Amino acid sequence: MQRSRPVRRARRAGFTLLELLIVLAIIGVIAAMVVPRLLGQQKQANIKATQASIHGLEQALKLYAVDHDASFPDGNQEALQQLIAPTDRNGKAMEPYLEKLPLDAWGEPFYYEYPNSKSSVDKPAIWSSGPDRKNDNGSGDDINNWDDLDA
Repeated sequence: MQRSRPVRRARRAGFTLLELLIVLAIIGVIAAMVVPRLLGQQKQANIKATQASIHGLEQALKLYAVDHDASFPDGNQEALQQLIAPTDRNGKAMEPYLEKLPLDAWGEPFYYEYPNSKSSVDKPAIWSSGPDRKNDNGSGDDINNWDDLDA
């Protein structure tokens, strides 16, 4: 009597080329829909982070004014150094209001002006050069602390 041998079936070891191409096409379509939305969200997140940094800088300037007879540092960006190394009326060193000057979300320094020639509100003008990193003196795509107040 002869034994019949069982028939071996070929095992499928992986994906076919067509299956891989279909999966890659689906991933490409999804990426094409998602990536532009994420980039737009990143820009808005940077703007909001810069607005928060401007607000924090304003708060440090208010604390400075409380200790200095309700006056803000006069001048431009260099005047902000007084927040890091402040002195009292007698020239005696005081505790700093900030450890270091903040940067905007694009890594650029803030611009500062007091007295404020950009708004009718009596507070320092603070602005960032914005996403294009070009100083438009507070206009254009610059992010500032006076547009909401004048509206």
